[in-house]
Amino acid sequence: EEPREWEAMIHNIRRAENALGKKCLVYMDLSGPKLRTEAIDPSGAISDERKGDYLLLHQGDDIRIVRNLPERLPAGMAEGSRCTCVSISLPRVFEDVRPGERIFFDDGKIRGQITDVSPEDFGVRVTYAGLEGAKLRADKGINLPDTCLRLPSLTDDDHANLPFIARYADIVGYSFVRTPSDVEHLQDELQSQGRSDIGIILKIETKESFENLPMLLLTAMRSPKVGVMIARGDLAVEMGFERIAEVQEEILWICEAAHIPGIWATQVLEKLASKGIATRAEITDAAMAARAECVMLNKGPYIVNAVAALDDIILRMESHQFKRMSNLRPLMVARHFLDAQP
Repeated sequence: EEPREWEAMIHNIRRAENALGKKCLVYMDLSGPKLRTEAIDPSGAISDERKGDYLLLHQGDDIRIVRNLPERLPAGMAEGSRCTCVSISLPRVFEDVRPGERIFFDDGKIRGQITDVSPEDFGVRVTYAGLEGAKLRADKGINLPDTCLRLPSLTDDDHANLPFIARYADIVGYSFVRTPSDVEHLQDELQSQGRSDIGIILKIETKESFENLPMLLLTAMRSPKVGVMIARGDLAVEMGFERIAEVQEEILWICEAAHIPGIWATQVLEKLASKGIATRAEITDAAMAARAECVMLNKGPYIVNAVAALDDIILRMESHQFKRMSNLRPLMVARHFLDAQP
């Protein structure tokens, strides 16, 4: 959407506030340096009329990540090779990647290891792509969990959007924040816009931001309003899916110790919001979300149903538990049993 459309939505929110006598805070995201696939080499791609070109990758395949798609094969690659090329949105990562580091595509659906690096490209050997292979398309996320990236926390687009944010937002989400200096940079920018009062949400979505969380919080607490989002999508890919349960627990504990509110985010009641029916795992996850101060839902045709279900789940769980402390309230199943006794 263009700024004009966003302005119209914000004005609608303000009119609804006046009509209902309730306050609604406007939250806006700074996108940060999100690394994505940009273009697929058409010589090795399969065409899909609805979704464009894609690569069908299997374990053991080789691809090259390039600054720009070449007109000819990179040196050393023979005609007929299964290796093909993919360009990416942030070529600056070429300065930071090293052989042996892991690289994940499309929320970890495709995983690989960097084999060699040159100033203009680097090689990737696919180590996982499912039993029948996986499709890699343009505009899919890339994670580099082992790489120390020296990317600016605020992109050119972020700087261009800050005046609009300063004019309309109550809260700003800081995507891909990694270091205390990143936090200081945003604080300085908001101060220069005359909006030091805007709430800052630190989105914890990388291994580096998780490991730096205590210092991120200490720096952010210089601002009057601070929160933390547990962005479990990218974070699970970066930390490993088997560790995300432990990691989200640690973030909740640290936020509670710092008296900082937390946002439980990513795929909460996603099937319910999109399909109208929740899975059992979703209900359990939503119940766990009650220990955070806020829960984020994604849009979908059944979003009203999802909000109602989440409200019911959280109200029930709040009587059992406050944050990570059990309230030890009487159990309904035990009460029914005792009431049934002669």
